[in-house]
Amino acid sequence: MRKRIGILSGGGDCPGINAVIRAVAKKAMLEMDAEIIGIEDGYEGLVNNKYRHLELSELSGILTLGGTILGTSKKANPYRYAIHQGDNLIFKDLSRRCLDNIEKMELDCLVCIGGDGTLSIAYKLFTDGVPVIGVPKTIDNDILGTDITFGFDSAVWIATEGIDRLHTTAQSHHRVMIVEVMGHNAGWLSLHSGVAGGGDIILIPEIPYDIDIVAQKVKDRNRRGKRFSIIVVAEGAKAKGGDIVIRRIVKESSDPIRLGGIGFVLGQALENATKVETRTVVMGHLQRGGSPTPYDRVLATQLGTKAVDMIKKRQFGHMVGVQRNEFIKVSLKEVSKGVRKIPLDNPLIASARSLDTSFGDKVKRSTSPFRS
Repeated sequence: MRKRIGILSGGGDCPGINAVIRAVAKKAMLEMDAEIIGIEDGYEGLVNNKYRHLELSELSGILTLGGTILGTSKKANPYRYAIHQGDNLIFKDLSRRCLDNIEKMELDCLVCIGGDGTLSIAYKLFTDGVPVIGVPKTIDNDILGTDITFGFDSAVWIATEGIDRLHTTAQSHHRVMIVEVMGHNAGWLSLHSGVAGGGDIILIPEIPYDIDIVAQKVKDRNRRGKRFSIIVVAEGAKAKGGDIVIRRIVKESSDPIRLGGIGFVLGQALENATKVETRTVVMGHLQRGGSPTPYDRVLATQLGTKAVDMIKKRQFGHMVGVQRNEFIKVSLKEVSKGVRKIPLDNPLIASARSLDTSFGDKVKRSTSPFRS
């Protein structure tokens, strides 16, 4: 009998998802003569039995397409599925229904494309007997077990372009321009785009900032004749002794906390401390949209084809990871343990400090960005 491989993408959309779908489906069709079942809207499709057969013709032209042709959901968690009953919101474990639907679809394997939340659910499905392969997807680059995720490079490009465009406005009006970027509780996106965009101050969740030090940096630049400053701040950054800024709570979501607004909080505090006009720009969902960069297209394609190799070897319960530029298999159990944050001895932090970039703390600049 022909193998039937299911594929879904969960969590937020991300440049490169379609490239993974294309790679998994084409390789499995060509090398295994497999049938590909596209699960619609992530785990929502498993709960409500929404799927369709993917044909080879549907894969043409999607390599460069942003978003996902299968749809996605940040709310659907089969193990804690939100149900509205009148004015009340209750949660039910509908995993048994998902397992029944997977059996009805006659799936030999399920490929789950997603971030830490999606892959944590994938691990639970695996422990319940579903043959699962994970593919790491997130613009935040914060998945344990892999050095890089597809979507990250595209988001860095978009955020960097935004920072580049704000330089001229900052210079012309002698302002402090604050650029708030995504990243949840990890600072990879703000660090890389901040360095690439020449940010004078970069604030990341891993290093709580001191507003007095940030203000002093702006004042010092003004005294040296640099009458503008560019600050790149991660949405999960927080002041020393303070807390993250929450934009809203989505109770029915598996990840209910929505961060956002730290840029405006920081801007008000900084304007009060320096008397320098301050403006905040929130990059927001611009970072998720559009066509993936060539790097992400290549990475997504490789991840997808490696996932099929793992299916052939029956290496279920694992994710395709990248470590030291090599593709490896990583246990989903390991992936589900949390998020990958920036280590404080990261060479890029040291490089930025050596160029007089401030992280809002008292650490002295390193004399060398290289480890011995």
